[in-house]
Amino acid sequence: MADNAKPWAKPMPDAQFKLMHDILAAPSPIGLEGAMTHGVLKPYFESIAPSGWSVQAFRGHAGVVLDTHPGRDDLFTVMVIGHADKIRMQVRSIGEDGKVWINSDSFLPTTLIGHEVSVFSEDPNAPGAYRRLDGGTVEALGAIHFADPKLRSGDKGVRKEQLYLELQIHGKDKKKQIEALGIRPGDSILMNRPIRRGFGPDSFYGAYLDNGLGCFVAAEAARLVAESGGANNIRMLFAAATYEEIGRFGSRVLASEMRPDAIIGVDVNHDFVAAPGIGDKRMSPVEMGKGFTMSVGSIVSEQLNQRIETVARQQAIPMQRDAVGADTGTDGMAGVLGNVDCVATSVGMPIRNMHTISESACTDDVLACTHAVAETLKALDAEETQPGHLSNAFKAGHPRLDQAAALGHSGSGEPSA
Repeated sequence: MADNAKPWAKPMPDAQFKLMHDILAAPSPIGLEGAMTHGVLKPYFESIAPSGWSVQAFRGHAGVVLDTHPGRDDLFTVMVIGHADKIRMQVRSIGEDGKVWINSDSFLPTTLIGHEVSVFSEDPNAPGAYRRLDGGTVEALGAIHFADPKLRSGDKGVRKEQLYLELQIHGKDKKKQIEALGIRPGDSILMNRPIRRGFGPDSFYGAYLDNGLGCFVAAEAARLVAESGGANNIRMLFAAATYEEIGRFGSRVLASEMRPDAIIGVDVNHDFVAAPGIGDKRMSPVEMGKGFTMSVGSIVSEQLNQRIETVARQQAIPMQRDAVGADTGTDGMAGVLGNVDCVATSVGMPIRNMHTISESACTDDVLACTHAVAETLKALDAEETQPGHLSNAFKAGHPRLDQAAALGHSGSGEPSA
């Protein structure tokens, strides 16, 4: 590839891929996100932050925010939000036969069977101290020979109540052996599949792209802004939220606490073109390898989208529009859910096999999203020529479809507008 190629059209450098790997590999199940936020992101934020920037932490959750202007509530404020929490399975009960019965949370039960997992168990004798147990697998049937004929033929699926953790325990008192390890109901279970580069060009795959990738984009956008001279006229907040996978609770708390004027939620999206069996749904033709995605619809601000699209065109950053309905399904909703008046949108990267152990994506899309966010922030910073300009511009700039220009078909014989 030519040396003058844009950064989002080049292979991701190894150092950047390692950061993405470390973010995605951090064990951060819902409610226990500190490994990613305080273990990986906070040190990284601190390493890239110019003088005057600071990392903010919170009491009730492990979210973190890199703040370019701490305490400057008078400035126009933009918050970029990824979420750090991972879908997790949980221990429900332990059977006499040594089966550790678990829930499936937001996973399809069938996709979990046979995959290696890690159990994170709090020490019953030392509350607050956690242990990691590797080597277990998720099972449901034991063997095809024991399965219902309809299950064997594919006419029937695996029920979530059938899932259990196989720890290969044998001998006497199998339940007591497991209880002696301190495993208890509520312990978190994560799939053990760190990302690795894939077979396809500039591809990678593994577990939990949803949504460590959003946190990666927020962190790298912060670095790009810092390296370009920082934020001069507006306040920027680069956030890793919690509790997204159970209702987007963490981001709405962040929005309520910090009351931004604008929110850019960053989350993964679907590769609808490659998704099997949904052709009749006529989804937006969003596709892996074709650039970042930008949501249109729901509570999304057309004014903010216009600024993102303008930047993408000016910088030749590949972008795809994704039509969303009543809900973006992302932390882009944080403002309205947190009762904060702000312009908002949702951007992301198309991936395949979402909520499985083999999620896959293209580094080109990740880099495109990162640079689109960073360039939009820099454009907003330049647009704020005087205090209050951006706020007034958004208040006065709502699109007026009653002023839309008439458009005639150029080949209809009728005069065009």
